[in-house]
Amino acid sequence: MATYKCFKCGKKITAAALEKRFLCPNCRYKIFYKPRKHVVKIKAV
Repeated sequence: MATYKCFKCGKKITAAALEKRFLCPNCRYKIFYKPRKHVVKIKAV
């Protein structure tokens, strides 16, 4: 299941919580982003 993070308050929100309305349940903000997993950088040889 996808998890999003609120841009304003920083709380994690599941996709199920955003099913009905795309508002943060904590601060009622409308902008979210999907946090990236740890990225491994590989050096080109």
